[in-house]
This record gives sequence, structure tokens and C-alpha cells, in this order.
Amino acid sequence: MDHIDHKILRALQQDASLSQRELADRVGLSQNACWRRLKTLTDTGVLQGSTARVNREKLGLDLVVFVMLRTRHHSAEWLQTFRRHVLTIHEVVDFHRIGGDYDYQLKVVTQDMASYDKVYQRLIEKVELDSVTSYFAMEAIAEARPLPI
Repeated sequence: MDHIDHKILRALQQDASLSQRELADRVGLSQNACWRRLKTLTDTGVLQGSTARVNREKLGLDLVVFVMLRTRHHSAEWLQTFRRHVLTIHEVVDFHRIGGDYDYQLKVVTQDMASYDKVYQRLIEKVELDSVTSYFAMEAIAEARPLPI
């Protein structure tokens, strides 16, 4: 990857709806050369589809909760069951295995506290967890920022 590929990636992170012509103009390439680079970035897995950013507040999804989980179980079988279970909970928008005092961090987006409680109940119903600690976001200062390319 070179500086032109980085320019393409930065432009797409700002606006993935750019036409190929607009993108080519923005990065200083012909449309065919830009298409070839996009194809290479896609074929190598650097670009993985395109999505639309949705304003969660306009949809009434006003509550963001960061859930910190600790477990005593670390077997491959438990981990596979746990991952499968968490991925069925659609309100979980980010899911990370982490180091430090906790083992996992989830980002949950939902309407309100009652809705979060339902998510919590679903989370704990099928897997044994040592502790679940929830942190409630009061303000989103920056969300879904572009990667630093």
C-alpha cells in the first residue's frame, strides 16, 4: 500500500457513497486506475464492504452501556459457547476480549434502562460469568471515528 491507497481509504472513511469518478478525482487518479486500486484493496481484505452510519438518537436508541465482564472459565469450549451467545444479542454492537482486570468488554446500544435490563438478563441466562459491571455513557463525544491512516 502506498500514499494513494491511504488517500483512497481516508476518502472512503469520510464518505463511502462517493462515486468512482468522484473518488478518482479526489485522489488524483483516472477512473480506471482508481477502480483497479479499489479492486485490489477489496481482494486483499483491506476494504470489507461499505455501510451507512445511522444516527442512533434519531431512532430512539438513547442508552449506550459499556459492559465489563469477568469469568473464571477460559476453555476453548466455553469461549465458543460464550461468543456464539453474545453474538445473538443484537444490541451488542462491539465485543472485545481484553487484558487487565476484566476479560471482555461489550458496547450495548438500546432505548432505555428497561431495554438494557432485558439485554442483561439475556446475557447472563446461558453462560456463567464471575462479574458484570455496567458503565452508562452520559455523552458521546466522538463515535465511529475513522481509522488513523
